[in-house]
Amino acid sequence: MHTEEQLNAIATGCGLALGELIQDDSEKRLLLMVHQNPSAAQRVCVAKWARKNGLKTVFVNVNFPEG
Repeated sequence: MHTEEQLNAIATGCGLALGELIQDDSEKRLLLMVHQNPSAAQRVCVAKWARKNGLKTVFVNVNFPEG
C-alpha cells in the first residue's frame, strides 16, 4: 500500500488534483484514478507509475453536474 502523501505526489506530478488517485485496502493491486475527462498524457503518466510499482490502473471518468 502507498500512503496518501505518495499518491498525492504522483497525482500532482501527473497534473491531477489531490485525492484523485486512490488505493483501496480491499484491492491493494489496483490504483484508481477518479477524474473528469483526463487527458491522454495524464492517463499515460499514471499508468506508467502504476506499472513500475506493480499496480493495475483503473480509470474512473466522473461527470460532475455543471452549474
